Amino acid sequence: MPSKAKPLLDAQLAAHEATRDLAAELLESVRQMKAGKTQVAYSPAAEARRRTGLSQSQFAALLGVSVRTLQGWEQGRKQPSGAARTLLTIARMNPKALLAVAENG
Repeated sequence: MPSKAKPLLDAQLAAHEATRDLAAELLESVRQMKAGKTQVAYSPAAEARRRTGLSQSQFAALLGVSVRTLQGWEQGRKQPSGAARTLLTIARMNPKALLAVAENG
């Protein structure tokens, strides 16, 4: 569900940024990482590939796309088409099924 928060105006953003203590924020982030209180957030494409255990080049070949396209999906710069999105969903939900199809294809 999209957020209904209004974007900050330039003046509001500048005022917010002026009050930040970036050094303290960075130190707190490091403390959280050391304490194991962080999680890695994967894009749906990166999560799908991670679950198959394939490299980017292997996964891109399996999906029939270029490595550059896959990287765009993984980094959130591009969105996959309907068919590719369906394959990524299958890979996330049942990576063995996608790998079995690749072996028999």
